[in-house]
Amino acid sequence: MAEYTRTQILEEAKKLADMLANTEEIDRFKQVEAKINENKKVQKLIQKIKTLQKQAVNFQAYEKREALKRIEGEIDRLQAEIDEIPIVQEFKETQIVVNDVLQLVSKTIAREVTNKVIESTGGDPLSGKTATGEKNSVGCDH
Repeated sequence: MAEYTRTQILEEAKKLADMLANTEEIDRFKQVEAKINENKKVQKLIQKIKTLQKQAVNFQAYEKREALKRIEGEIDRLQAEIDEIPIVQEFKETQIVVNDVLQLVSKTIAREVTNKVIESTGGDPLSGKTATGEKNSVGCDH
């Protein structure tokens, strides 16, 4: 059985990250993000929200509750307006897809590590128990 150093494993992880960064899902995410960055309406609304957030921090510091409530309402309204823009909706969808891919990879690695540990201790991966009968999970709930 081969032994690997942490450095070797991290190098392989970087290769995997490079592979993931060049998938269709990530490519689509980058394209949509570029469109959002070019979209003047979205950028203008984001700027307005940032300005209002700074004002909100000041109102909070000086305990101006009514003004803070008004600002928070305006921020929510602008956020809702941004969320209605089709390219923003598409961006959020691509974010979900990318997150799903990353979760899948992460869970697969954790599951495989757990199974290898169980097998190497003479256990049964299907039951999730090592030879001693203990339930084993290495950083994963599956």
